[in-house]
Order: sequence, then structure tokens, then C-alpha cells
Amino acid sequence: MTPASSPSPRGRPLLRTVQVLGGGNACSSAHVRSLAAGLVARGVKVTVCAPYEADHAYDFTGAGADHVAVPRSSDPVSVAALRAACANADVVHAHGLHASFRAVLALSGRRTPLVVTWHDRAYAEGPRAQLLRLLERRVARTASVVLGTSSVLVDVARRTGARDARLAAVSVPGSRSAAPDEEAERRRPKVRAELGATGRPLLLAVGSLDRHRGYDRLLDASRAWRSLDPAPLVAIAGEGPLRPELQRRIEDEGLPVRLLGRRDDVGELLAAADLALLPSRWESRSVLAQEALHARVPLVATDVGGIRELVGDAAELVPYGDAAALAARVVALLGDPGRCERLRHKGARQAATWPSEDETVAQVLSVYDELTQPSPWL
Repeated sequence: MTPASSPSPRGRPLLRTVQVLGGGNACSSAHVRSLAAGLVARGVKVTVCAPYEADHAYDFTGAGADHVAVPRSSDPVSVAALRAACANADVVHAHGLHASFRAVLALSGRRTPLVVTWHDRAYAEGPRAQLLRLLERRVARTASVVLGTSSVLVDVARRTGARDARLAAVSVPGSRSAAPDEEAERRRPKVRAELGATGRPLLLAVGSLDRHRGYDRLLDASRAWRSLDPAPLVAIAGEGPLRPELQRRIEDEGLPVRLLGRRDDVGELLAAADLALLPSRWESRSVLAQEALHARVPLVATDVGGIRELVGDAAELVPYGDAAALAARVVALLGDPGRCERLRHKGARQAATWPSEDETVAQVLSVYDELTQPSPWL
């Protein structure tokens, strides 16, 4: 390990790590913020390379890390900036496929260990899907360690040639992961009134308005709920390219669905909801699933990716693309308060088994230590 100017509290030279983010979705950005704070508290020097807007939103510098603004791009200028930022790092840790690929380019010709965390699997269709699979292979074969947030992602990494792939301990940091507090409960009627859900069930989905989120099937399912009395309201918090198409269907078919756009009050929305819905084609360690169980909100989700591993028997799972099954499961839950209450209790127990922020930091630091310990044969 490169000598450092000051020792860490553990009596070893100061460990220096660079955390690399791309655009940084909410899950990976919040994880890096939490990880940076935990590493700094343990005497690690942390630099976060991310676009300026990511630091503005997640305040990496407030966590004690240095921030280097690096655009979400693989052009030569951005790669050169990342390479310069990583010059004195003992370990580089990249989050997400695109950030990992840029780190691979930036570290070319160097022996700096590269750890990558795959929080989810990048999704695309057509020729772009083939490109993403090529990027996955390049990253997996180059990284010293690949951490996957679900067993499915660990298997993907191994199939694509990873030398060392492990299940990551990843917590949901911040107040959104806490059970609803008194203030959120007090605001519940107001939030429901603002959404137009007074006197009717409120169903909440959260996520970007992209094809793989399964919102077309959610709209199909909502047709069956129009005949209920009172008819549930489906609220979707998120923004994306499918908004015009989804909004047109909602209006043309008279569906009980509202598109809320991007929201920063998901915790309050969850506290106000009767059920949470996750109709995605693919999920790894879904933030919404974790937040719903923490908040004791019954969850209906598609049985895809890492969802079953994450929630166990604490949620109702349906096949992806089966709008009739989704509709029927929601109707059954709305008519069975006892079942909903059992799911709330199971959800709280399941959430208690997930890693804490301290456990997440401890696992990552143990990986760094493995990669930076001098070999006994040298």
C-alpha cells in the first residue's frame, strides 16, 4: 500500500479510497453517502467522484468525504479526470455498471484494486442490450471483487467471468427507512386528501416511468379496480419517458391512476398508503420493497430478480406481466384486513434481518483490507 502522511486510528497507514458514481440513482447514491460517512468515521480517507449535481443532492462533503466533479461520461476528458482523481488511491470502488466501466478505463495500466458494486442490472432492449452485456463482461473480468446486492447479480457476475463475486451487505440509509413516526401519521389524512384518496384505498408505486417498471401492466390491472366501491386510487411517484403514453391511457380509459411526477416525500406517501405495489420486470434489492416493509405497509410485488430473497414471505408475490393476478391479489388484500395486519408484522420481522449501515461499512472495509494487505510471500 502506498505510504500515507498520517496513521489511521487502527495504527495502519491511512487507507485512501475513491468511490465512483455515474449519474447515481437514489439507491446507489444514498449507499455511497452512507458508506462514505462510515468509512470516514473509521479513519479512511474518502474521495467521491460523481457529477456535481450528485454531491449537491447527497452532500458527500457533509459526510466528511472530498468530492471531485466528474461528468457521467466515458469520453477521454472525463476518463482522464477520473484517472487523476484515482492516482493516489489504495482502492477504487465503483457503483453501477457505467461507473464501473469508466473506472476500468481510468485504471488501465495500474495495479490499483477495483471493487465494484452492482446495485441493479442495467436494462435495455435491442442492440443496446448487447452493448450492456459486453460492458458487464469487461467489468466483471477486470474487477478484483464484484459485490452484488442480490444472489441473482452475484450469479450474473460469476457467469460473466468475475474472479471474485460476493453478496453485498447493503442497508437502506436515512429516515425514509424508518417506521412511520408520529408526524407522518398526523399528516396521513392531509396527504391522502391532497392525492384525492379520502374515503378510498390508496395504492402506491414508486420508480422511474420506464418500460421495465411494468407500469403498463399496472394500468391493465387497475381496470379491475374501477368496479370496486370505493375504487382504489393508484398513485405513481416517478418521472420518465413513458409519461405521455401512460397519461394518455389513464385519460382515454378512465383509469383510477395518478402520475405524481418526481417526489422527495416518499416516506410520507408510504405512511399514507394502504398498499405498496412493485410491478417491475426486474428488481435486485428494491428500495421501495425495503421501505414498504420498514414502514409496515403491505407489499404486492412481482416475483422477479432478488425480490423473493429480499422479502421472504413478508409480501404477496405475483408473476411478472400477469395483470389479472396482480389485480386479484390487490382485491383480496383490500378485503382481508387480517391478512394485511399479518403482512405488517412479517414485514417488520423481515426488515430486522437486513444489514445495518454499520454492518454494510464493516463488510466493505473488510474487502478493502483483504485487497491492500501485503502478501506474505513478498
